[in-house]
Amino acid sequence: MSKSTPPLPKKRFHPALVITLLAAATVIAAWTATSSAALGLVEVTAVPTHAQSFAFAEIAKPTYTALPTATALLPTQTPTNTPEPMVQAEIVDVSVSEYIPPVLQNDYEQAPISYGGNKYIIVDISEQHMYVYDGDALVFSFVASTGMNNGTRVGSFSVLDKIPNAYGATWNIWMPNWLGIYWSGTLENGIHALPILPNGGQLWAGYLGVPISYGCVVLGVYESQVLYDWAEVGTPVDIRR
Repeated sequence: MSKSTPPLPKKRFHPALVITLLAAATVIAAWTATSSAALGLVEVTAVPTHAQSFAFAEIAKPTYTALPTATALLPTQTPTNTPEPMVQAEIVDVSVSEYIPPVLQNDYEQAPISYGGNKYIIVDISEQHMYVYDGDALVFSFVASTGMNNGTRVGSFSVLDKIPNAYGATWNIWMPNWLGIYWSGTLENGIHALPILPNGGQLWAGYLGVPISYGCVVLGVYESQVLYDWAEVGTPVDIRR
């Protein structure tokens, strides 16, 4: 007996495999369809184009203007009134008051004035100082200025008159708180505050304590007012070196 060729086994198709393949094909077809640009189903990302947000303009070139250089303002110096030496004593214009000077025997004598009080004034030329006493008690002590070039006379005198604001016609000055103390001819020397110039300034301000006047005894404004209110006509005045 010859051997016969065994029959080939019949190929069997599994339904599950067929279903899987069909499903895969369906998915692929669907994906291809939805991703096609021709159908317009795919959102194509457009490359943005930037619109020009500026424009060219011709602007004039700025010009530089130099600022003025600040200059420091220096205070204007007020010229110092330097008095010139005078040989005459200060004068009181008696026309501004009702005072009538006493009759004088000569240039160095004055009519006696009766005084019964205890007040007296001492002016020390070497110290440029005034000491004011009531009896034995020193009541005031003031810095003073006497005349240049020994222009203030030494001696024993007294307060002859009191004038609130005497006028010195020779120098065109006003002398507040005037206390006349002696006469020399038609001119009277006295004790007073710093003189007032025609422009309202004070003559010799800042120089108290050195011989600076034309012959009078000069005090500060406050000190002269205190003395003027305190002194009486007839109060002795002793001027010494």
